[in-house]
Amino acid sequence: MHDRYGFLFLGDIIGRPGRRALKKFLPPLLEKYSPSLVVANGENAAGGIGITPDICRQLLAQVDVLTSGNHVWDKRDAVEYLDQEQRLLRPANYPSPNPGKGVYTFETKQGFQVAILNLQGRVFMEPIDCPFRAADRELKLLEDRNPIIFVDFHAEATSEKQAMGWYLDGRVSAVVGTHTHVPTADEKILPRGTAFITDVGMVGGYESVIGLKKDQAIQRFLTSRPQRFEPAKQGLVFSSVFVEVDTQTGKAISIQREMAVEDVKEDEST
Repeated sequence: MHDRYGFLFLGDIIGRPGRRALKKFLPPLLEKYSPSLVVANGENAAGGIGITPDICRQLLAQVDVLTSGNHVWDKRDAVEYLDQEQRLLRPANYPSPNPGKGVYTFETKQGFQVAILNLQGRVFMEPIDCPFRAADRELKLLEDRNPIIFVDFHAEATSEKQAMGWYLDGRVSAVVGTHTHVPTADEKILPRGTAFITDVGMVGGYESVIGLKKDQAIQRFLTSRPQRFEPAKQGLVFSSVFVEVDTQTGKAISIQREMAVEDVKEDEST
């Protein structure tokens, strides 16, 4: 019987409410699944946009690896920190002069290799390097190590995310989508053994528009003017997926979507 490797992936952590939700809802999931690895997307953990070194350290005390996306560049001190903390990833398809790396690899206590690969889409987003070709390049570098490979594909368009899932089917253990903050109900094991979900969702304020105060978001749509956005503080939501992988083949055995909600009003002044 082959061994199983459990991987828990958390959706985008949005500001202070997301960090509160992490502390509240992560421990029960750790008890339920006993995952060997916990990864979260942390690019919006500081005030709803960007991440700071202090917040990165706080989060890495609770999870093993942080992925990111287009907002990882929004705090200047975080950009410099990318070269210091290898467990904070930026998308691998940003041009090479940028600091940081898009892949984190390590060896488990059992002696097999695991890799986390972070990619970013281009549809409705910055016209950076092709994520599909970047995936080919990074997988070529990893193939001799034969690791279990998890991919966070941070992208806007569902079609681009689904295309990436099919493109990497059988080549990686899992492709999970982030960025839109809305969980999709399409988790599945693709024919060649790759676990896939279009978007994991988010960890943040429940009564919100993608984690932001709903009144501010509504005003943006009503006026079409630039609007200052803040993380929503009312209620909490915690979205994640748990993936099990065969350690010998690297193929996914199962994928389970999880969501926890606390619809409790919080004083907006706190």
